[in-house]
Amino acid sequence: MNGMNDYKWTGNQRARAAGPKTKVEFLGTDAAGKVKQFHMSFPQYSKTPLLSLTELSKCLGLGKIWIKDESYRFGLNAFKVLGGSYAIGSYIADAVGMDESRMSLETLRSKDTFQKLGETVFVTATDGNHGRGVAWAARELGHRSVVFMPKGSAKMRLDNIRNEGASASITEYNYDDTVRYATEYAKKNGGVIVQDTVWQGYEKIPTWIMQGYTTIAAEIEEQLKEEEGMMPTHVFLQAGVGSFAAAIQGYYASEYQGNRPVTVIVEPNAADCFYRSALSKDGKPVAVTGSMDTIMAGLACGEPNTIGWEILRDYGDYFVSCPDLVSARGMRILANPVGNDPKVISGESGAVGLGLLSLLMERPEWEASRQAMGLDETSRVMIISTEGDTDVAGYRNIVWNGAYPSLET
Repeated sequence: MNGMNDYKWTGNQRARAAGPKTKVEFLGTDAAGKVKQFHMSFPQYSKTPLLSLTELSKCLGLGKIWIKDESYRFGLNAFKVLGGSYAIGSYIADAVGMDESRMSLETLRSKDTFQKLGETVFVTATDGNHGRGVAWAARELGHRSVVFMPKGSAKMRLDNIRNEGASASITEYNYDDTVRYATEYAKKNGGVIVQDTVWQGYEKIPTWIMQGYTTIAAEIEEQLKEEEGMMPTHVFLQAGVGSFAAAIQGYYASEYQGNRPVTVIVEPNAADCFYRSALSKDGKPVAVTGSMDTIMAGLACGEPNTIGWEILRDYGDYFVSCPDLVSARGMRILANPVGNDPKVISGESGAVGLGLLSLLMERPEWEASRQAMGLDETSRVMIISTEGDTDVAGYRNIVWNGAYPSLET
């Protein structure tokens, strides 16, 4: 099986067309600066590495490849804690009437804040990384958490969540149904649901989660100015419910408007709700149902965040649906670097962008999409590896044992 027929892509004419678009200022530099200040109040904070893959870019015929390695984020091996911590912090501040400019670990953990709010139980559904981030943030801020995971979740991810102090369990449902289960549990037990899925009357917390992710974009800006003095021409963004992709997309759209980088939104075939939504003629999100069986567990989400969808619908340049072997290829490339390039341990959901980029540059069958995207020797491409080996056994099975073969040559 070569999986060649499983690669699908579409361009989005709306992205660069004139006319009214969804407002993205809430994800711009001013908001991102406030979010980053909050994250910096945690002693575990440090910028995650921004690495140059110089030799790989030469091999692929590109001008530059950067990879932002989120496996170093707060010692949790994934980026998700940025959204969960900011949402929980914002909820606490809002509940006690604290101005957002005063939000910090110290003020939110203070005796005065706790007396006003009381102990709160934060509830979430997760494939692993988000739940671990919520559990960590709840504990750091002096509260409790309950976490539910979809069927098929890796035991290591469950154990990692429990190690952060959460009550956690695996359900018999897929991701989206697990979200509904967690929401009902929170209602019945007086908990606060912390989810990046949006539904009627539930928009504030998902918006805070999206804002939390802008710390990544703010750091990239700083690191490029410090080390390179240049900006990417292309950014590859993986999408689950779309909160991460839309947050980064929104940042660039707010900051650079028509001069923003070209964005490529990447999903697994089994959960390609944004690709399918991009194909729809009415501009409305399209859901994917069923088991959504993919190695990219963090992207196995069938229902788009509607706030995120509106941003990606209006600003995302290309949407790609790809087979699991694309992610597996990216994981292997990053684990076995070219020349003196740095090694990056990137998990299944983190490596798909790099895997896709490599194949776009090498496969003659994909030339049409490569040319449409404008990828050539002048391109400077940003990849964000959103997780490390959060499931070590699964990671080794792919990188060591060759599970999910590469495309046939």
